[in-house]
Amino acid sequence: MTVLHYDYIIIGAGAAGLMLVDAMGKDSFFKDKSILILDKDTKTTNDRTWCFWEKGEGQFDAIVDKTWNHVYFAGKKFAKRFNINPYTYKMIRGIDFYNSVLDRIKNHPGIIFKQAEVTDVLDDGTQVTVKTAEENYTGRNVFNSLFSYDMTRHQTTYPVLQQHFIGWFVKTSKPVFDTDQATYMDFSIPQKGNTRFMYVLPTSENEALIEYTLFSEHLLPKAEYEKAIKDYLANNLDCPDYEIMDTEMGSIPMTAYDFKEHHSKNMRYIGTAGGWAKPSTGYTFRSTAKKTPKLIAHIKSGKPLDTLSYKTKFWFYDLLFLDVLYKDNAKGYNVFETLFKNRKPQQVFKFLDEDTNFAEDIGNMMGSPIIPFIKALFRRIF
Repeated sequence: MTVLHYDYIIIGAGAAGLMLVDAMGKDSFFKDKSILILDKDTKTTNDRTWCFWEKGEGQFDAIVDKTWNHVYFAGKKFAKRFNINPYTYKMIRGIDFYNSVLDRIKNHPGIIFKQAEVTDVLDDGTQVTVKTAEENYTGRNVFNSLFSYDMTRHQTTYPVLQQHFIGWFVKTSKPVFDTDQATYMDFSIPQKGNTRFMYVLPTSENEALIEYTLFSEHLLPKAEYEKAIKDYLANNLDCPDYEIMDTEMGSIPMTAYDFKEHHSKNMRYIGTAGGWAKPSTGYTFRSTAKKTPKLIAHIKSGKPLDTLSYKTKFWFYDLLFLDVLYKDNAKGYNVFETLFKNRKPQQVFKFLDEDTNFAEDIGNMMGSPIIPFIKALFRRIF
């Protein structure tokens, strides 16, 4: 079997893999380097949707499909439509992101994209061998975005939850949706012992993505997600007549486990597999965009890949939140409801973006149910 060598190999052409190869392609440091990116898919279908909030213009605006200036939050006793200025809530379709990056890198002489399923990765301390069914490759540095929950479940120090969901892109028979309002979280639905909410992203008055989402330990039978969406359309939106245009589903790990034991001197896990998803929310796209430049700088420094750390004070905040959520998952809605009732969404977004100072951190924490977090803190200390 042929063995081909590259300076850098990236496994997985999702958000993390493509942001990394795109950044390499734009940086003169990598102009003479050989870079291989592998993915089992052709990346020619719209297999996911990414959303994030942002102030003003951003680096992905050219491919943003829809924006909203208002978000709606609903709990059991509190509901409100918020103007989120100066933030905008933005949505990117997966296919638009894939096309954008792949079009840019195809003209780069040192970057090659291949469709191949990786079967094994071995680091001998000098270089990394990446095996596929057709060919084997060696790389000086390898960046692996292939995630498995087995990476996190061998330990009990850090709880592991999932943000899991099924979404329907629906077209309704009558105008139903406010096109300038994204439903960020609607907890008015039955909780059934878990943290459950509806998430609605309208693209027109009669078209929207509606997702039934849970923050919990285990997945549900597919039929339970689908029934919840049907009930929400009929009971909450008064719209029993609709057509399902497309579907999506996913599971994002929510854990403060930092994945460091999986890295090596020559191989680094990235994206969800590297703990890049925001532990407390599951938001990954913007978190990945902020982590990628730090990884690029580290690569250019020549230091071992396993010496880079992203851990900050926000890691500990997320850990306490997940401890609270894991201990009493049925009360998760109360944390969010209390926070959105007592604090403006701009304050919440800034905190979740990890842009706040310590005084602002305390302010947000005091707007939450404080007792469960104090108990979680003491459990961690003692």
